[in-house]
Amino acid sequence: MPFQKDIYKSAFSVDNIIFGFDGDELKVLLIKRSQDPYGGQWALPGDIVSPDEDLDAAAERVLKQLTGLQNVYLEQVYTFGKVDRHPRGRVITIAYYSLINIAKVKIRAASFAEEVSWKAVSSISTLAFDHLDIMETCRTRLRQELKLRPVGFELLPEKFTLTELQRLYEVILEQDLDKRNFRKKILGMSILNSLNEYQKGVSHRPAMLYSFDPEKYRVATEQGVIFEI
Repeated sequence: MPFQKDIYKSAFSVDNIIFGFDGDELKVLLIKRSQDPYGGQWALPGDIVSPDEDLDAAAERVLKQLTGLQNVYLEQVYTFGKVDRHPRGRVITIAYYSLINIAKVKIRAASFAEEVSWKAVSSISTLAFDHLDIMETCRTRLRQELKLRPVGFELLPEKFTLTELQRLYEVILEQDLDKRNFRKKILGMSILNSLNEYQKGVSHRPAMLYSFDPEKYRVATEQGVIFEI
């Protein structure tokens, strides 16, 4: 095959899918673009990777640059490479996702992000580029991980009730779960600490608070306990 210069002209980008949970809805962090292409439209926080930049470093830079978030654990999910996915040329993007507690972070718009906001996933019907497909791919990954690993605790406050935990699972999995069976599974894995504390300032009977214990989870895993919801 003869040498072709054009085959080295593809660009790479990174897109960050940051999920959060407000106690009732699964949300994703979006920016409103201030420049073309897709100026004025909502999109995932993403940008082109510099020629001298590693992918992970680019994902961290872009997130901080556009939203103010930093020191966030980001995990590669998938690579999107449709030929026409970017109107300005051949751009292959690597999607990263993360799960964070909304209450623990502050966001701010900067660079070409006119706004930055948490949006309910259920309310999103269109995004710039192919970002809706990217978001849905990452949501599918989240559902898979939620059933097999204790990743959901990343989205909850440090102290939570079993009802709040079940609500998280029901929202993300989009299905109702039997209360008795759910609690039996969760408590049967012995990965939670009962804090002997109760909710405060609620109109109903206060429920007991729990916390996730990573060390108990490690020991349970070594003993052959399988995390499965």
